[in-house]
Amino acid sequence: MRTLITGGAGFIGSHLADRLLAEGHTVFVLDDLSTGAFENIAHLKGRPDFQYSIDSVTNEHLLAELVDQCDIVYHLAAAVGVRLIVEAPVRTIETNVHGTEVVLKQAAKKGKMVLIASTSEVYGKSTDVPFREDGDLALGATSRHRWAYACSKALDEFLALAYCREKKLPVVIVRLFNTVGPRQTGRYGMVVPTFVQQALAGEPITVYGDGAQSRCFTDVSDVVSALVLLPQEARAVGGVFNVGNTEEVSIRRLAERVKALTGSLSPIVNVPYDEAYEAGFEDMPRRVPDIGRIAELIGYQPRVGLDETLRRVIEFYRGR
Repeated sequence: MRTLITGGAGFIGSHLADRLLAEGHTVFVLDDLSTGAFENIAHLKGRPDFQYSIDSVTNEHLLAELVDQCDIVYHLAAAVGVRLIVEAPVRTIETNVHGTEVVLKQAAKKGKMVLIASTSEVYGKSTDVPFREDGDLALGATSRHRWAYACSKALDEFLALAYCREKKLPVVIVRLFNTVGPRQTGRYGMVVPTFVQQALAGEPITVYGDGAQSRCFTDVSDVVSALVLLPQEARAVGGVFNVGNTEEVSIRRLAERVKALTGSLSPIVNVPYDEAYEAGFEDMPRRVPDIGRIAELIGYQPRVGLDETLRRVIEFYRGR
């Protein structure tokens, strides 16, 4: 199979490229390196079954050529990370919505399957935990930039499903829940690599808010397994699937686990949201997926626990 990964030099995209190549597929990567890094795919350079283009998904002529050569498009290119979302809301909305629009348009011309990477952020401030794919979304006010990302990704989902219904484009949507692992950067507010880097450097480990907010962290290897298997199941077309881990942990407890696993002497300090991001910043108190739908369809179950994932991230940063 010949695959195109938009955002393929990113953290998740590069791991997906590794897996697809290991399984004998040909991989094309398109990435503008705005949030990805060439070092993530440098080890693949020169392979006959791997090609990359440093450009944007909004380059329609290039995208059309790449789509034409492939059987499936994994659309992972997006503006990501809470810090980037708050600081650059225009870029966030334009990148996510227009980029997805171009990918769907070109894929529809050739009838090529598209897997859209969405996010658990679309559930917004919903308190109906665990989050189910058919549950209501509860986004905050438009005056809060924090919700621009969630809104843009929800619109991506609506657009993809519209293409599926109206133009018969085979589309699969995955909502990813806090994917973590080696190669992830803390540059845009990702909490695990941020904590690990702070701990290894002996710097204060900064917990935003009171640290009671909880998340479920999913090892990138488990996420990649789901991304590879879902498109192979015909019943997945037109569906939306949570991909995550159900092991819930508070951010304060996460900081304690990172500190213990690194053997760090770093103090854990709390930083108010207003100082970390912007006045009036709103966060989700809990984010827990219901993974029943994907488990029933492809037998998905996360295999890597949080401590093992943290060890892998710590080893990665120690190696750098």
